[in-house]
Formats: sequence, C-alpha cells, structure tokens
Amino acid sequence: MEATLENQPSVTVIGGGLAGCEAAWQAARRGVKVHLLEMRPLVMTPVHRTPHLAELVCSNSLGSMSQGSAPGLLKEELRLLDSLVMEAADHSRVPAGQALAVDRDVFSSSVEKALLSRPEVTLTRKEECLIPAGSITVLATGPMTSEAMVQSLQAVTGSDYLYFYDAVSPVVSLESLDSTRMFRASRYGKGEGEYLNCPLSEEEYGAFHRELTGAGEVEAHQHEQKFFEGCLPVEEIAKRGRDTLRFGPMKPVGLNDPATGQTPYAVVQLRQENREGTLYNLVGFQTRLTWSEQRRVFRMIPALREAEFVRLGVMHRNIFINAPRHLEPYGSMRGSEGLFIAGQLSGVEGYMESTASGLLCGINAALKARGEPMVRLPATTALGALMEHITTARPEDFQPMGINFGLITALEKRIKKKAERNKVIRERALRDLGEFIEKEGLLRRRE
Repeated sequence: MEATLENQPSVTVIGGGLAGCEAAWQAARRGVKVHLLEMRPLVMTPVHRTPHLAELVCSNSLGSMSQGSAPGLLKEELRLLDSLVMEAADHSRVPAGQALAVDRDVFSSSVEKALLSRPEVTLTRKEECLIPAGSITVLATGPMTSEAMVQSLQAVTGSDYLYFYDAVSPVVSLESLDSTRMFRASRYGKGEGEYLNCPLSEEEYGAFHRELTGAGEVEAHQHEQKFFEGCLPVEEIAKRGRDTLRFGPMKPVGLNDPATGQTPYAVVQLRQENREGTLYNLVGFQTRLTWSEQRRVFRMIPALREAEFVRLGVMHRNIFINAPRHLEPYGSMRGSEGLFIAGQLSGVEGYMESTASGLLCGINAALKARGEPMVRLPATTALGALMEHITTARPEDFQPMGINFGLITALEKRIKKKAERNKVIRERALRDLGEFIEKEGLLRRRE
C-alpha cells in the first residue's frame, strides 16, 4: 500500500474542523493522498478548548432533522454523499426532539478515529502560515483564522474583499410578509423601487423602540466586545436616544406611503437577498439580540407580524471571503483553481453548511488532483443551491448564509401550501441528487 500511495496524487487540507475533516475524508476515499494540517493544540483560538479534530465549539445541536425543513434536507443529501461528519453525528446522537444533538466528545472522537484510520491521510500538528504554492489545497481554517494565514489569504483575494466582522441582519421570506402593510419604493423616487418599505406610526415606533432597547442580548466573547461606529447593532443605536433610529436605519425621508400619501413616521426597509426575490434582508438591522428576542421584537413591525425568519441576525468577529467575487460553484478560487475555500471562510453559515462546503471541496480537489473534471451540483438540491447563492449573490453587501428553501430553484408549478411545497422540493432534490450521483459516479471508491 505504501508503494502505491507514493505514486498517488495529493491534496493539502489546512484546518481540522468540520469542513476540513469532511474535505479530507472525501479526498481520501477517492484514492488521493491527504496532508491534513491542524494548528491545535500548539496554537489555540479564543473559542476552542480541546486539541481534537471536529470540535464543536458553540452548541451540541447540528440543527433540525425535520423532513419538512431545509436543514433536514441538507442532512439527507450529506448522507447520500457518504459524509463522514453526518455518519459521526448519527452515531453520537442524543435525544433532542427534531434537532440533531450529539455528545460532543463521542462525535469528535468518531470523526478523528475514522479519518486517521485511512492510510491516505497524514495528520500534522502545526500552524500553517502560508497558502502552499503549486499544490492543490483546501483552506478550511474557519472564522478564527490566524492573522498570518489572513495575510496570505489577503494576498490572494485583495484586502478589500476579506471581511473581519460579521454584522448580519435578519432575512425573512417574502411570502410570509403582510403585503398590505408595506410598499415598494426607492428614496425620492430614484431607481426602480428596489426596496420594500414597512412603515410604522408614531405609536408603533414608540412601542418598538421601547421593546428593542430592553430586549435580551447574546453575551459577547472578550474578543467581540468592541463595535465599529459604522457597524453598530441596531439596539445600540436605539439606546442613544428615542429618535436615533429615525435618523439612521429607520429614516423615512424621501419615502411616501401610497396608502396615505404621507411620509411615514418611521420605516424599515427590506432589500432583496437572492436572485429569485423570495428572500429579503432587514436593512441596517445587524444585532446582538438573542434569536428568540429577535423574533419577538422584530415581529412588532406591522408588515413582519407573521414573518418567517430564514436567517437571524448575528454580530461577531468573523473572517470570510466575498464569495461572489472570488469563488466558483465548485468551491475553487477564480483564477486559482488549485485553491479551494471550505467552511465558514467561504461564506456559508452553520455547522452542517460548513460540512457540506467541505464535502464538495474535498470531492473537487480530489478530481482536480486526478486530472478529472470537477462537478457542480444541481441548484435543485440544497447543497447545489447554497453554492449557487454564495457565488452569485450581490457582492456589494454579501453576508454568510445558511440553507433555506428560498435558495433552492423554485418549482415550475406554484404550490400555495408551504408544507406541501417543501415536501415536493425535498422529493425533487433527493431524486435529482441521486441521479447526479449515479451519473457522475460520485460514490465509486478508488482504493
């Protein structure tokens, strides 16, 4: 076996988190030598506590398992694609209703044991400060990437398109909004009405402001406690005075409500988030509120009283590239096809989304190393749609995104009932992925 391995093509994977481990697994099972580099425990991050591969640092929950949810669909796709992380999660699962919760230690141990049992995989504990030149590399160093690697990545991407703060506003689905309580317009009539405007009366604004300033917030890590003046949480702006929001993100100037013919007292603007126009972003509403408080307080906006939040706001130190400018749907860097970016660094949000990104990068890095064509998953699948979104979103205001049904290619026939529609989307996705796997031979082992 050793003699055979010496002649095999190789891939370098930097980072031993979920994305890196999944990428290494996918490359190894395709008969490619994998050099896996992990800096822990020699160098620790502010959030990691152990030296183990695939450590879960925030929660033992990997999201919904419900068959009617987009996260549940993504997990099914990962199972079909022989995901190591999914197998370890199923093995280490603990009771948590519809959520996939795991025993963290068992989960990490399962991933590490399986990965290191592969003869193709060599694990080296060292801090890699440079993106290796002339080799096929999967960079999966995560949102806490070291400063040295950040500088190397900046040299590839350009510093203008590498973000150091993740200030994410909530995203809602268009179909869940009350169209009678909003109007489409741009300020002063300029443009073609790119924004949906949600007006508030003086009384509604007062109640909203009161609840917003008193709502519960997420406890910040020490390295996340300083805010930039140009990127303040919406609740921090509100705390500076009753009318600060009306001179900031809720400014009504230049907008007339056609229902009244008057300028509203305050306005929340929604900006289109995806190409199909099914998702909208709350402009300027980056926040540190807890997720339950976000739902409660933001639903006080009249047009959002029944809103479905497909992404909730977060604000923390993060590093991710501007994927629409730099990434191909294969996971490879434009102009540098030997470099793949996986996990949260690529602009996906969430544990399973990071895993899925690593899976695709691992497959394509191995194909690249073997001199074979890379694959691009159909946009009718959850993983294909997620990659399509992060690589085609608006680069001017790109933010990380988790999987949701709004990203997946719409059905040709409109189905009004949400549960029925999602069921059809799920069935189509699994059917299309199964056919794609068979056509491309993605599960053929080359050992």
